[in-house]
This record gives sequence, C-alpha cells and structure tokens, in this order.
Amino acid sequence: MQSPFLQHIVDFMYSRHYAKRTVEAYVYWTKQYILFHDKQHPRSLSDKHVEQFLSHLSINRNVSANTQAQALNALVFVYEHILHQPIKVDMRFRKATKQKKLPIVLTKREIRALLDHVKPAWLLPVQLMYGSGLRVNECVRLRYGDIDFDFYALRIHLSKGNKSRIVTLAKELCPALYQQREVVQRLWQTDSKQSDYAGASMPNALERKYPGANKTLSWQFLFPSHKLSIDPISKVQRRHHIDVTTIQRAIKAAAKRANITKPVTSHTLRHSFATHLLESGADIRTVQEQLGHTDVKTTQIYTHVLERGANGVVSPLSHL
Repeated sequence: MQSPFLQHIVDFMYSRHYAKRTVEAYVYWTKQYILFHDKQHPRSLSDKHVEQFLSHLSINRNVSANTQAQALNALVFVYEHILHQPIKVDMRFRKATKQKKLPIVLTKREIRALLDHVKPAWLLPVQLMYGSGLRVNECVRLRYGDIDFDFYALRIHLSKGNKSRIVTLAKELCPALYQQREVVQRLWQTDSKQSDYAGASMPNALERKYPGANKTLSWQFLFPSHKLSIDPISKVQRRHHIDVTTIQRAIKAAAKRANITKPVTSHTLRHSFATHLLESGADIRTVQEQLGHTDVKTTQIYTHVLERGANGVVSPLSHL
C-alpha cells in the first residue's frame, strides 16, 4: 500500500491535471529519494540530501543526463508545491554525463516485414506511428476529429512539452481510417445513450475552452478501449483510449515473428520515420517540424545515423 505522503502527491498532481506518466515518474523519484535516505521524511532533509541523491544517480546508477534532470524536477516540485520548502537553484551535485546511444533504425525492408507480422487489430496504429512519426502516446491519444483527409494530415494536440503540431498522413491509410472512424461512431452512439456517460477525457485547458466538447463525436478517441471505465481523476464513467502497453507488446511480438534481430520498440518506428525521410531527401527543418523537436540538434542525431557506414565514410576495403 502506498504511503500517505506519496498518495498526497498523486492526489495533488491529478487535481491539477498533470499527465499520468508525469505523476508516476515524480512519485517514483520521490520514493527513491526517501529510500536512499533510509526512509526519512523529505521534510526533515535538506538541500545537501538532494545533492547527495542526485550525485548517487550519476555515480552509482550511471543514469543519463535526462534521467537525472527528471529526478531533480520531481524533487523541486515536491519541495516547492507539497512541502512549501523550495530548494536552492544552484545545486552542487555530480552531473550525469552518460550520453544517449544512436537510435535503432530499421531498414525499409525490415519495416515491411514488421508490418506484415503485426496482428490486424493493431496494424493501423502501428502504421500511423511509422507513417507519421508518432510517439506511442500521441498515437493512442488521437481523436476522431484529428484527421484531415483533404490535406492528408494529422493534428497532434498538447504532446511532449505541451506542444501541438501537424504531421503528414499517408494517403494509403485513409480507407482504414474511414473504417476506424465508423467503429468509433457506433461506440459513441451507444455510449451517449447512457445517462452516466461523461464523455471522453480532455486536457484541462481544452475542457475549459470547449465546455461540452468531450461528449461530441469529434473528441472521441480514435482507438477507444473496448469497455467503459471510471476515470481515476474525475471518478466519472468514460471510454478511454487503448493502453500504450498493448501497442508496445504488439510491436515486440511482430518483430519476433518477423525474425528482426535488432531491439525493436515503439520508438524505433519514429526513429525509422525520421531517418527514412532524410534518406529520401527531406530537409532537416522539415523533419524537425514533423517530429515536434524544439531544437534542430535533437533532429540531427538522425543525420549521424545516415553518415555511418555505407551512407557516409567509404570503407578502405572497398578500394582494394
């Protein structure tokens, strides 16, 4: 059973409409911080204890810089908003230097093999993830009205970093999307007849801006769950989207059936989308916009992939 303190953090964050993954991450790092200091309550600990924990993550757990930054953000949040004891800005701790590895990218042949082995129930979301460069969360959170068939585009709302963007849509997927929208419409018509149906969940800002929109067809999830459930935050009955783990398992299983030896995750499809776009001659800025990267340096990692091996330096063996 979760401690009252950690449960308070959960309740506080949900009441302020933080994303589920953010809540889970912040609670995880708070718990790790407490365990590291022999289960002492954070209220009795000081800035130096925070510094010790962050240094421990770098030295003993060899975490990446991004992971260490997430842990720091979690503790800054807890001390400022939960304990009302803000920690100092100029923290002195061992900075993590572990760098991200180059992304795993599938060849076009491997992508075809993977898609051939995805079970039909999950094929459309997997095709969208590769075809539009979507994160798995972006895919499952797509709404009925997010598809622009006229301009072959998808609208991505308030994704990572609270950013929205428009991405390309493969016209070959339009027939399957029309069929999927018919499924959504039938479920919506059934759900709407239930007096306790509260509509689809929406980000708080959009719910305030468009009151009542969550009960309209346009805002229903494109990939809905097969059953209604109680929203853990609002405690009302809704139809949520399918779980991300369902898609992740489907991708791993398909990769295994296709005999792909590379480690394949849902994010591998996004990496492959970006690399294949650049390979086909797309401009780096265009790829940056499609992926929703704030800094083009983040996108340039894919140019490094292309510059390796046969796509970059010619091996001296080739000249023998």
